Amino acid sequence: MDVQFFNRDLSWISFNERVLEEAGSSAVPLVERIRFLSIFSSNLDEFYRVRMPALMASGLKNNTDEDAYNLAGKAIHAQQVYFGKILGEEILPALLSNNIHVINNESIPEIIQLEIADYFYSSIAAFLQMINLSGKITDFFSENNKLYQAVIMNDIDGNESVVLVIVPSDKLARFFTIIKNGVQYIVFIEDIIKQFLPSIFADQKIKGVYNIKITRDAALDLEDEFAGDLAEKIETKVASRDKGFATRFLYEPGIPLRTLYWLMNALQLFDANMVAGGKHHNLKDLSAIPIRNASFEYPSWPSIQNKFIEGNSIFEAITKRDHIIHTPYQSYNAILRFFNEAAIDANVEEIYVTLYRIAGDSKIANALITAAINGKKVVVFVELKARFDEENNIRWSKKMKAAGVKIIYSIPNLKVHAKVALVKRKQQDRMQYLGLLSTGNLNEGTARFYTDHILLTAHHEILLELEMLFIFLEQKRKPVSNDEIKFNHLLIAQFNLQQTFLSLIDQEIDNARQGLSAGITIKLNNLEEKKLINKLYEASQAGVPVKLIVRSICCLKPGQPGVSETIQVTRIVDRYLEHGRVFIFNNNNNEKIFLGSADWMNRNIYSRIEVCFPVYDETIKGQLKKIIALQLADNVQAVSITPELKNAPIQNDLGLIRSQEKIYQLLSEEVQAH
Repeated sequence: MDVQFFNRDLSWISFNERVLEEAGSSAVPLVERIRFLSIFSSNLDEFYRVRMPALMASGLKNNTDEDAYNLAGKAIHAQQVYFGKILGEEILPALLSNNIHVINNESIPEIIQLEIADYFYSSIAAFLQMINLSGKITDFFSENNKLYQAVIMNDIDGNESVVLVIVPSDKLARFFTIIKNGVQYIVFIEDIIKQFLPSIFADQKIKGVYNIKITRDAALDLEDEFAGDLAEKIETKVASRDKGFATRFLYEPGIPLRTLYWLMNALQLFDANMVAGGKHHNLKDLSAIPIRNASFEYPSWPSIQNKFIEGNSIFEAITKRDHIIHTPYQSYNAILRFFNEAAIDANVEEIYVTLYRIAGDSKIANALITAAINGKKVVVFVELKARFDEENNIRWSKKMKAAGVKIIYSIPNLKVHAKVALVKRKQQDRMQYLGLLSTGNLNEGTARFYTDHILLTAHHEILLELEMLFIFLEQKRKPVSNDEIKFNHLLIAQFNLQQTFLSLIDQEIDNARQGLSAGITIKLNNLEEKKLINKLYEASQAGVPVKLIVRSICCLKPGQPGVSETIQVTRIVDRYLEHGRVFIFNNNNNEKIFLGSADWMNRNIYSRIEVCFPVYDETIKGQLKKIIALQLADNVQAVSITPELKNAPIQNDLGLIRSQEKIYQLLSEEVQAH
């Protein structure tokens, strides 16, 4: 492996370890710790669906101790052991001390047996399906991330058979709960099923019952250059996604080795990773555990209302000056209002939007439908290839199209990841342009827990360039060359984004060499692309201070002698998911600040349309600098990524600074001051 860069998958595993550390922190409220366990589990499932296939096929599987495939397996195993310790030795006992009894590695108590029996026969039994693997069934296909129980039993003659019981966790709530004598009991439904198996197989002797789960490759293997209806093609592919090859066979410890290998053969799991888990699988379902106790959750931070539009049209407010919304600290209503006013304003003639991940019950999509019905020209670019959101995006696309919205679908060999909107409004004898440019999806669901920055502007030159982008998107093709369209304000991947960032870093290098003030501060979700990383290494070697906040994947290795000594990398994991991308270049104390949708990943730079945008308003620039300064000072929820890829606590003399809490206070105080 390249010693100058972290492996991207091992870096991601380091991030998921940081998530697990939050679950293990006694400073985090109990239910929130459970949610972090759920997030860790969900992340790991996706890793096995998306990244493990790439590792398995990369040629790194050579049975040495140092390759990424084996290192990933070892790290994940250690994390899962820690997961079990957190749940079994810390969280469940803490819940029990608060009269909440989650039945885990024990029998279901006698006190709730009548209710358990009633629930089994009145609800669970309706969905209980069984597959006799020892019989004549030859076409059974184990589904992705479905829960199964492998029941091993002998008949009266001693003949052994194996039956798979399908756990209906997709049809029923995963947990049954009841309160008896002041104690809340919570039971996994697979444990209820297990208790009643002897009565179901009354003529058999059950020798063992073990929970298993198979995870499958999520790749759709889309061919972009085909003719025909793209939505129909993707729908067909999505329908077969769960039939990908198996990447993981997760099994309950204690299952006889002979049975384990028999199952592997019967279910054709020959190349899957064999992973011993805990008693229960799919623990992403812990996010739905039925515990209702406010003291076990984070203190409420009500969203801050946006004073700048009180009693006024949001469009009038935007024409006076730029405004920015920082979600989820500030109310998302301003964003909904932008689209709602556009839908009903008689002077609005045209609306253009890019949508990457549409909310399931999207108010924004409904506003666009209303706008079209109200006679406005509405053009929406919908990215159908947004992984795991394909079906929902297709559903909304069809609904909007039926209402008269012009829908533009995916560009061949590119994903459109930009998060932008343009409104054209008639004002007397001229056309007024109003724009929305965001670091995150136009999705009111994720806006409740993703930290993002959304700029509302009437800056005419920026919005003329945004209009040029939409004209290009309507052509549904890749750029012919980087010089095809000139952008002087916006940074657009496939046109000028990478070149501009390289030039901005070069300017800091030149300033440092001339003894002028220099510095680079960048916040990203992921950092992988080596050309940009090497340019940051070059900046470090020129003496430029480089401060990075990278939430997840970070292939840049800080602290390498002679390479990256002036680079520090911070990672923040807290109650909200850090998601905004921010780029600050000192420029000899005349900062240039950009926000945008683009991480510095190979996919973002080379195979997506991304939009980064400048911040010109001095008040907004000052606010963003304060927010980033708080994040860089965080010594509670932030860690420093070491040259050994460890999450090291941050030590400073600033007192306790939890950046998300401080940002909420900062924005609250600014509203009160105005």
